[in-house]
Amino acid sequence: MSEAYQVIARRWRPKQFDEIVGQEHIVRTLKNAILKSRIAHAYLFVGPRGTGKTSTARIFAKALNAEGGPSITPDDNSRTAKDIMAGNCMDVIEIDGASNNSVDQVRDLREDCQYAPAQCKFKIYIIDEVHMLTAAAFNALLKTLEEPPAHVKFIFATTEAAKLLPTIVSRCQRFEFRPIPDELICSRLGEIALAEKITVEPEALQAIARLANGGMRDAQSILDQLISFCGEKISESDVMDVYGLASADTVRGLAKSLAAADYPAIMAAVDSLVGDGGDFFRVLSDLAGFAREALIDSIKNGGTSRLLGREMRTESILRIQEALHEGSGAVQRGLSERANFEIALFKAVEAGRSRAIDEVIRELSAVADSLPESEAEKKTP
Repeated sequence: MSEAYQVIARRWRPKQFDEIVGQEHIVRTLKNAILKSRIAHAYLFVGPRGTGKTSTARIFAKALNAEGGPSITPDDNSRTAKDIMAGNCMDVIEIDGASNNSVDQVRDLREDCQYAPAQCKFKIYIIDEVHMLTAAAFNALLKTLEEPPAHVKFIFATTEAAKLLPTIVSRCQRFEFRPIPDELICSRLGEIALAEKITVEPEALQAIARLANGGMRDAQSILDQLISFCGEKISESDVMDVYGLASADTVRGLAKSLAAADYPAIMAAVDSLVGDGGDFFRVLSDLAGFAREALIDSIKNGGTSRLLGREMRTESILRIQEALHEGSGAVQRGLSERANFEIALFKAVEAGRSRAIDEVIRELSAVADSLPESEAEKKTP
């Protein structure tokens, strides 16, 4: 029987601190904590999905329990390191907060904390999606979290820190995982493609990074799917076909049509997107991103930009962007995606053509000030 296939996201999961992409501020802090023996008893990893929270927790656990350690470069070939990275170590317990969120389960954890580790220096609890714990479960954990045994460390991971009790957050060192920049995602995917003997166009890598929205795991999963679809060569058009993306040229052309209030061109673009199976929500997001570039350009150039094909003021570009953002929510929630997509585009057109009342008043005041005074006004003392 052939060996089971392991997906790219698992096969290329970071195993050392230096392999973690886009979170240098966190890697540096954790390394220094180990080198200076300033290891806290509880850590909170916060950030979007796929940015490395659980991988970093495992690497940190491996570093703390390294043979002869703690060490910032643990031996990957040691039995303990292999068990930790595979999730099989008795002293590194990974818990899913979504399915182990009752107060009784937390009480069992609290009792288990009292026992010394079986094979490692530290007993480490990694609780993923910790915000899913109930309020009673959090309260049952508070005392242990504040004064845990010396051999116990907690690492919490969550995508929704706002749902955590302040009493939990105050007892942890908090680390913010940032969305990974597109250029770093492209670079990492390029390394993976080279190792996998896959040819990927740079434009395709950029499209994958756009889709991943700052998540390395999502990007690797997308690449995995595209390899299955395309084989050994992946082009930008392949990414567009599989995921319903609009090309950068299409987005740019549609943005210019919005600015010019060219309704026939807008409707032709919509028809083309429908025929290609385009993702309307993604197109609106890309349009908003392009409008943001124009907005920044207008700020840099004293209040106007020509990136949208004609000279537009900052206020007009901002209103277009706001209309696109509002429309994206309607596209997601509405009954007819196409109808809501078209409405969002038309509202963006009208928003770009409208003018703020204070701007009109300023212009009228300037015109009034420039007019010559009448003879009657001159004689008025």
